[in-house]
Parts: sequence; structure tokens; C-alpha cells
Amino acid sequence: MADTAPKNPRSPLQTFAPDMLRGKAAFVTGGGTGIGFGIARVLGLLGAKVCIVSRKEEVLVEAKARLAAEGIEATYVAVDIRDFDAVQAAVDTCVAELGSLDILVNCAAGLFHSPAEDLTENGWKVLVDINLNGAWACCKAAFKPLRDAPDGGRIVNIVSPFAWLSWPGSANAAAAKAGLISMAHTLAVEWGRYNIHINNIAPGPIGGTGGINRMADDPTRFAEEMERTALGRVGEIGDIAEAVAFFASPAGSFISGADLLVDGGRQYNVVPSKVRNLHAL
Repeated sequence: MADTAPKNPRSPLQTFAPDMLRGKAAFVTGGGTGIGFGIARVLGLLGAKVCIVSRKEEVLVEAKARLAAEGIEATYVAVDIRDFDAVQAAVDTCVAELGSLDILVNCAAGLFHSPAEDLTENGWKVLVDINLNGAWACCKAAFKPLRDAPDGGRIVNIVSPFAWLSWPGSANAAAAKAGLISMAHTLAVEWGRYNIHINNIAPGPIGGTGGINRMADDPTRFAEEMERTALGRVGEIGDIAEAVAFFASPAGSFISGADLLVDGGRQYNVVPSKVRNLHAL
């Protein structure tokens, strides 16, 4: 498998003021690996205490050690976010250990590809349970501490641009992510009176993630993907993590119910050869 992660990723301290999130506490699902770990790391480097969540404790133990090596105060809870009672217990543990909860990041997700006609009942339910029901469980469990956050609570959901479009082979994930987007818009209206801000971030092709690494093993497909991306390259995990930090920062104090594409200007419905032909005119 190819590795598309940058060799020298930039530091968030080159972008944001040090200690920008000092005194804040964040609960990050999917925080043991990939984009979720990158989000926890950036929030921690900016001063927040972080609680990372995943099903696999061994992954969390390693991730916590990596965070601690960078001076980040972190704890973890191993939990299946499809279990509402377990999620509530995890949030309660996070608040007890970190002293508060100011930021919730719903990053945990599942994905597999299947033609719709071959999709089983369980195959449909499992992704809706993880991507939509699990995120709702976290929002519901975190409501009270977020309501009590002195500077307002922040919820950021990691979604997908394909939720607004067609996503062949992923009807279950598309439906779940579209539901999450709609849920966020509704909660932004209902919970605005409690000074809770809810926003969505939709990543494009991000280097260092499993899907893009596998795609890079197919040079033709990878080249076509890059042609669809206006900036002509993959993004970095830090691009998504810093977008989360922006929403969580004072700069996001008047933003709620927003959808932010972080995708390098990807053209979702344009065939790459047609883009080349446009430049030939």
C-alpha cells in the first residue's frame, strides 16, 4: 500500500496562536487513527485536553502515548458508539477526568462498497448505526456539558461531499452521512439558544488515509483523481484538523449550521478528459 502522507507536515502552531484552546476539553470519536487522531493531535497542540474514543483499546493506548510524547494531556475510552448507554458513560468519564467538555468531534465512521442490489439488511444497518446513530448518541450524551461550556459548546461532524451527490456502491454510507448533515442543521437551530455551535466538514482526497493510499497503488486511477481536483494534489490530515480547530476557536463564534468543503476544489461531476479539452479551446 502506498503512503501518501506528507513527510514533513506543517505544525498548527504555524497557523494558530499557541494555547488558543487552553482550558478547553475535546471528545473525539475515531480519535485513535487517521483523520480522527490528527484532529485530536491538533486540538491538543493548541492547548486543549483531549479524550479519544474508538472500539479498540490497543489502538487508543498507542495513540495516547503518541499524544503524550508531544506534551498533550489525553485520556481515552474504548466504546462502540452504536451503544447509547456506553456512549453516555464514556462522555461522563471524559467530563470527570478532564473537568469539562467544550468540543465534540464526530469523526468515527464505517465504509464498505457494495452494489445496492447486493446490499444486505445488516450491511445497510451497520453503516447507518455507526455514521448516523452513533453521531447522534454522542450529540445527545454531550448536550448537557456542551450547554454548560463557558464559551459555548462546539460540535463538528466529519461528513462527505458525496452525501450531496451520487455515491455509487455506497448507498448506506451516503444515506447515513446525508442524515448526519441534516441532523446538524436542525440541531444548530434547536441548540443555538444554548450557545452550542454545530458545523460539518466534508474532506476531499486526504493523503495518509487508507482509501487514498489504496488508490495511489493504481497510478491511472490516482492520476484521474488528481485531475478532478483543481489544486492537483491530495490534502493533508492537518487540513481537516485545522478546519476543526477554526470552528472550535473564537473565530468560529458566529458560525453554526455551516458545511465546509475541504477538498482542493474537486470537480465531482466532471470527467477529467473534458477538463483537458476545456484548456485546449
